[in-house]
Amino acid sequence: MKTLMKTTLTSLALALALPACAQQAPTPPAAKADADPALWVVKDADTTIYLFGTIHVLKPGMSWFDEAVKTAFDRSGEVVLELVMPDPAKMQGLVASTGLAPEGTPPLTERLPADKRKAFGKAVVDLGLPANALDRYRPWLAATQLSVAPLSKLGYDSANGPEEVITAAARTAGKPVTGLETAEQQLGYFAGLSDKAQLKFLESTVDELPTVEKQMARMVDDWARGRPDDLANEMNDSLKDSPEVAKVLLTDRNTRWAEWVKARMEKPGTVFVAVGAGHLAGPESVQAQLQRLGVKAERVPY
Repeated sequence: MKTLMKTTLTSLALALALPACAQQAPTPPAAKADADPALWVVKDADTTIYLFGTIHVLKPGMSWFDEAVKTAFDRSGEVVLELVMPDPAKMQGLVASTGLAPEGTPPLTERLPADKRKAFGKAVVDLGLPANALDRYRPWLAATQLSVAPLSKLGYDSANGPEEVITAAARTAGKPVTGLETAEQQLGYFAGLSDKAQLKFLESTVDELPTVEKQMARMVDDWARGRPDDLANEMNDSLKDSPEVAKVLLTDRNTRWAEWVKARMEKPGTVFVAVGAGHLAGPESVQAQLQRLGVKAERVPY
């Protein structure tokens, strides 16, 4: 079974941090490495919307906020992200209300197939936590935690990710920053998955944890080199194993975002939209959905 863990690398998942004992000290800054991630534009006579695909966590030392990406940002009067994070206290409450199993629910370890329990316990312990630390979690929350926490140990950090960099630059420049979704909505997408889909999600994540370092390195390399088709193969092909997860976390969201872009074209101005790169790659991408709506997105050469 191919992994579904790449789909959890959303702005939201990165906010669902495990306890401090599972974290590792930041990696020292490295020499700058040039990156030229893909950028698209949709425009008419008085409206321009840039579409930029992000990798939500990066290691330090990658130079991507320059050239065409920075030019597009500078020309834009507003910035739109997948999500503008709420304050930590509100997020903790939302996570507790949607991600913790009701009282009386069997421990998560016992809900997994017998042949997956040992690997699940090892994955939790490898993060520096007791083996039963996630037993009260619903499967989707355990899967997101196990997907994201190892990346911190490998030196990846959302502080280096485009969302935080773009948000800081927008605030410095006085540009408004809004979200396509709210935290309640994003949590709801995960929490609304059927129990069967959530457990499959968790099983797939546990299966693929041993290869997460290589997988992430390939994804970042494809992103940095502006290879959306290869990135789509890495990020989205795994969803074929779970049509329910694909529909909820990818296709339906891409459709709604394309509809938002088309509606926003009715209002003059220049907008910089930054969403996860997996949403701008593959046959169900935002650009493909826009084409079905009669709107053309063109790649910006640089």
